[in-house]
Amino acid sequence: MAAKNIPFSKEQIEKITESHPTPFHIYDEKAIRENARYFKNAFSWNEGFKEYYAIKAAPNPYLMKILREEGFGIDCSSIAELELAKRVGMRGDEIMLTSNDTPAYEFQLAKDLGAIINLDDISHIDFVDKHVGLPDTICMRYNPGDLKQGNLIIGHPEEAKYGFTHNQMIEGYLKLKAKGVKHFGVHTMVASNELDSDYFIETAEILFKLIVEIKEKTGIKIEFANLGGGIGIPYKPEDKAVDLDYVSAGIKKLYDKLIVANDLAPLKIFFESGRAITGPYGYLVTKVRHIKNTFKKFAGLDACMVNLMRPAMYGAYHHISVLGKENKDANVKYDVTGSLCENNDKFAIDRMLPELEPNDILVIHDAGAHGHSMGFNYNGKLKSAELLLRENGDVAEIRRAETIEDYFTTINFNGLKDFKV
Repeated sequence: MAAKNIPFSKEQIEKITESHPTPFHIYDEKAIRENARYFKNAFSWNEGFKEYYAIKAAPNPYLMKILREEGFGIDCSSIAELELAKRVGMRGDEIMLTSNDTPAYEFQLAKDLGAIINLDDISHIDFVDKHVGLPDTICMRYNPGDLKQGNLIIGHPEEAKYGFTHNQMIEGYLKLKAKGVKHFGVHTMVASNELDSDYFIETAEILFKLIVEIKEKTGIKIEFANLGGGIGIPYKPEDKAVDLDYVSAGIKKLYDKLIVANDLAPLKIFFESGRAITGPYGYLVTKVRHIKNTFKKFAGLDACMVNLMRPAMYGAYHHISVLGKENKDANVKYDVTGSLCENNDKFAIDRMLPELEPNDILVIHDAGAHGHSMGFNYNGKLKSAELLLRENGDVAEIRRAETIEDYFTTINFNGLKDFKV
């Protein structure tokens, strides 16, 4: 069972709302740091181990600065994420670019920063060589096809747009070697939000066997293996968290059997988790705006899909707590909704909760990854603030809420007077 604890009280939130009206996201620094250390310690047996935080999960430089201090790198997938890394002060192998359908200017900035470039397609070898020039270190993303099952979020490997086929991997390394690349890595990621601990051990086995084959067929000794991300979190109270100590022990056993035994050590092991690092430690705080009774009972909030898209996009479960009513019976069934002009703008369907009334404060759990970052501006809705609960109990604003002027800033209204219709 996954406990759904809250690191703040109703009184603390009421105090915060005096200066930061709902909705807003708030992250727990202490819990994020403790979790980061747990992740690192689980793989401390591997010299060179590094977790590259998937910044797409929560692209906030304040969170990244905290994780960098804990020894994490950053996994980027776009020009904006690379720029964020640059502005945080990150350089070199602190950064990994794992993108797809990548433009030349993204490869160029990654190379300028000294980042590790992770190629998604065999055609990108010539593309990078022509437009940017190949760096000394290159990684390639492996798509194992029917060797591995994917899931709803990322798709099945044979249908997914990501990565090289098995034969393309061998061809790609030979081509890179011929072009003068000196250092090589391998990467895969074929699932997202996976809770089966054995899944990650099986993924390591596939990648380690590939590394042995690459050495046999190309003479190349792979220096690092990025096992990707995809480590899930227990969104539902009845879910069981991934046991990282168990995963690490299983991977070490395979490392000794396949890597050490074939004289391929040392091999650095990397991960690029996002959700597993910050997901459980971010909360969307929102208030009930209206209660509506028609064919169903609806609780309309001041938050909407702009603030958390996952329930509408994936049918994902997010636990909901009602501050001040934690000990009351959950005996009323609600659809918990936002205000977008889309019927799927719902945080929960047929959810049993304590009886709600306007101005009740709701906390939507596990919103610390793919929450604020997936927001958009449909219906002219504005993205909310991000706050950080510091270890000493202070609250810092790490991103202000958007304003109407932000929404209109890219439009030249002055041009309207001369616009002929």
